[in-house]
Amino acid sequence: MKRSFAILTFSAQILFSQNITQKLDDATKKLMNSSTAISSNLSFYVADESGNAVYDYQGSKGLSTASTQKIFTAAAALETLGKNFTYKTSSAYSGTISNGNLNGNLFITSNGDPTLGSWRYDGYKPENFKQKLLDAIKKSGIKKISGDLIVDDSYFDHQTIPGGWPYDDFGNYYGAGVWGINWRENQFDINISGTDFKSFSYPLAGIKWLNDLKAAGSSDQSLIFTSPYSDVALINGNLPAGKITTVSGSVPNPPLQLGLEVQQWLKDSGIEFSGKVMTSTQIEIEGKKILEFPKSNIIFTYESPTLDKIVYWFLRKSVNMYGENLIKTLGKEKKGNSSFKSGVAYLKEFWKSKEIISNMINFADGSGLSPQNYVSAKAEVQALLYAKKQTWFDSYYEGFPTQDNGMKMKSGTMRDTKSYAGYHSAKDGKKYVYSIIINNYEGSGSTELQKILNVLK
Repeated sequence: MKRSFAILTFSAQILFSQNITQKLDDATKKLMNSSTAISSNLSFYVADESGNAVYDYQGSKGLSTASTQKIFTAAAALETLGKNFTYKTSSAYSGTISNGNLNGNLFITSNGDPTLGSWRYDGYKPENFKQKLLDAIKKSGIKKISGDLIVDDSYFDHQTIPGGWPYDDFGNYYGAGVWGINWRENQFDINISGTDFKSFSYPLAGIKWLNDLKAAGSSDQSLIFTSPYSDVALINGNLPAGKITTVSGSVPNPPLQLGLEVQQWLKDSGIEFSGKVMTSTQIEIEGKKILEFPKSNIIFTYESPTLDKIVYWFLRKSVNMYGENLIKTLGKEKKGNSSFKSGVAYLKEFWKSKEIISNMINFADGSGLSPQNYVSAKAEVQALLYAKKQTWFDSYYEGFPTQDNGMKMKSGTMRDTKSYAGYHSAKDGKKYVYSIIINNYEGSGSTELQKILNVLK
C-alpha cells in the first residue's frame, strides 16, 4: 500500500511538472509568434530549487542582459570581499603645524568609496562627511593652511567609463563613471523650465554649458553629455514648456568637485586657505610629480557603509556606478590591477570556477549598461542557484525588488531589451529560480514577460 502511494505521488509530481512546462511553453511561443517579436531573440530558463530544469527555451543563448547582469557582480563581490567589507577615505597633512598654521598641504584620499556623500544612507550623507572632516581638521590644531588641498584620486586607473558604453548614456546620471575618489554618487540634478536652467542640486564647480534644448512635448526627452575630466557639458533634446523638470547628469570630475566643495567648507568654518585645489590626475596632466599621501600624519579615516548595504542599493535601485566600482575593486583586490578589463576578467573567472560555461558569460562590464554583454538565461539561473546556498544569501536576496506582478526579481531594461531574473515560491509551495531575456523587441517587454512568469505563481 505504501509503495502504491509513493508511485501515485511520484506520478502526480511528474504530471504537475509537465503541466507547468506546457503552460510555460504555450505562453512563450505565443509571445514569440506575435508580430512585435518577429525579429526578437529570447533566452528563458526555469529550474526548481534543486537545480532541475523545469523549462528551457534557448536557455544557453547569449543575449544582451541589461541590468540582470548585476546579479553576477553582486554575488561575486559578496563572496570575494565579504558582506562586512568597507571602503575608507582618509585625510592627512604634509609639513608641520605651528601656532595653528599648517606649513604644508592637506590631503584627502580614498580607495574608491562609491557611497561617499551619497544621500541613500543615514549617517553618511554629505553633511555628515563634511562635519567629521572639519572636526578632524580643527582637532589637529589647524587654523590656517599655507599649502594646497590635494585630492588624491590615484587609487584606480584613469579610465572611468567601461569600453562599450554608448556615448548617449555616460553624461546622464545612470552613466556616471568611477574614480579613485567618488562624490555624491558622481551625479547632479538640474531644475529646468522649458530651456532655462533654474537651479542645481548643489553648486557644480567649473562647468561651462552648451544648451541645445527645445521646449516641446509633454515628457523629458533630454540628454546630457559630459566627458571625464572635461569642463564642458552639453544638453540637448526636448523638455516640456511651462513647468519645472528635474534632469540628472553625471559629474565629469568628481574628485575636483569634492576638492572645491571642501575649499568652501574651510572658508565657511573660518579656516584660512590660501593655496590651490589640485587632484593627483590634474598634477599628472600638468607634467608635475605626484605628491604621495603622507601616511604618518593621518588626522581622519572615514568608513563607508558595509558591502551588504551597498549591494542592497546596487540591486534595489540598479545603481550602475556601484557595479563598475565593484568591478574595479575586484580587479584591484584580486589581480592588483584596477582596470575594467582586469575586473571583468576576474568576474568571468569567478563564475567559470562555479562551473558556468564560459561562452554563456561573455561579460563587458559590471552593471549591464554595455550592450556588449552577452549572457544566457541558464547562466543567470546557475548563478542564482549558487547564491542561494551561500551564507551571504540573505544580504543578496534582500536587494531584489518586487515587480508589478508581485514577484521578487531583478529587472533589466535597455533599448529593445528586457530581462528578469529571480526566485519565486508558488502558491502550492514549489520554489522556482528563473531568468528570461528578450532582445530586439518592439515594446517595453515588461507586461509580456511578466505574463509568462505569472505561470509560475
